[in-house]
Amino acid sequence: MASKSGHNIETFFALVRSGLWERSEPLPPDTAIDVEALYQLAKEQSVVGLVAAGLQHVDKELLAGQQTTALMERMMFLEHRNRLMNRFIEVTTQKMTGAGIHFVVLKGQGIAQCYERPLWRASGDVDMLLDAVNYERAKLFLAPVASTVMAEDKQGMHQGMVMGAWIVELHGNLHNYLFKKSDTVIDQVQEDTLNSGGVRVWHNGDADVLLPSADNDAIFIFSHIIQHFLYGGIGLRQICDWCRLLWVYHKELDLPLLESRIRRMGFTTEWKAFCSFAVDYLGMPAEVMPLYDPSRRWSKKARRIKAMVLDEGNLGHNHDNSHLKRYPLLIHKTLALAVHTRNFLRYLPLFPIDAVISYVRLVGLKTNVMIEQNNKRK
Repeated sequence: MASKSGHNIETFFALVRSGLWERSEPLPPDTAIDVEALYQLAKEQSVVGLVAAGLQHVDKELLAGQQTTALMERMMFLEHRNRLMNRFIEVTTQKMTGAGIHFVVLKGQGIAQCYERPLWRASGDVDMLLDAVNYERAKLFLAPVASTVMAEDKQGMHQGMVMGAWIVELHGNLHNYLFKKSDTVIDQVQEDTLNSGGVRVWHNGDADVLLPSADNDAIFIFSHIIQHFLYGGIGLRQICDWCRLLWVYHKELDLPLLESRIRRMGFTTEWKAFCSFAVDYLGMPAEVMPLYDPSRRWSKKARRIKAMVLDEGNLGHNHDNSHLKRYPLLIHKTLALAVHTRNFLRYLPLFPIDAVISYVRLVGLKTNVMIEQNNKRK
């Protein structure tokens, strides 16, 4: 893990803000920039492109003697990878649309189009959202050309496949499995996206790739943030995605609809806390952040979120729990439960009610899985 001195962290956030909004940001006084340490922090949070973009706004004298060449080479590689991925999405979209399979691309390369430098956003999987009929069609269409077909989560309607250098994830629903009321709203937003024209278009080469409308994407992205935050950890990339979407489309968002959905999902507290984090630490303009409240209560929660994001890394990857798998199943599951309990105690001061509900749900899910696995062994 990277050196997380106060100086490095302050410099890191200044560079993230600079790259996120493509502007010069004041650095901590008497700054001595340690490019390698900053790169490691950025890698943990999956925001290397933002830090690299931020460094381009820094006075060159401050970078004298620093090894920025290697970082720029990484950006060239990332650009190349993203171009290849965009081409894969272009061709796959043409083939699936030609076969009568309708889908919407989530997150990833779609949300990258909200950035000033789309090719500098770290790429991941290709996520597709489909209704029940098209989900089954897509499985049958893609499986024969996939090098690996992963085990399907039939209940969650989730199917992963490896296709060349890329992982394609098919989603028949986007339930976060936190609260029934939030999944109910997600279902409504999914219905609007897939069947009522709630989409926007990304003109990717010769293919028109459908993405969720900004109103719908704001809900999908934030639900994903909270799901990972409560179940294992979230990094800066997902929060930056959320900020860029809200910024780029701030004049088009249906704010009463957005606020109604957040309230009905039971996520008002979480939304306001992350709003404060985005404004305080990521430089999101307060005047365009929906539901932003500058009061001290939310700033305190934002400080806690900052500490947890830095500790957990992108999707909780800073927590290396791989050693747990060396133990027998029952011991492994018990130790994993202890990890979840530790996380629950950290989330409790932030979102007390939701932390308790999500913990009880998680324990129930883990217990059911453990029972099923034990029954299979008998």
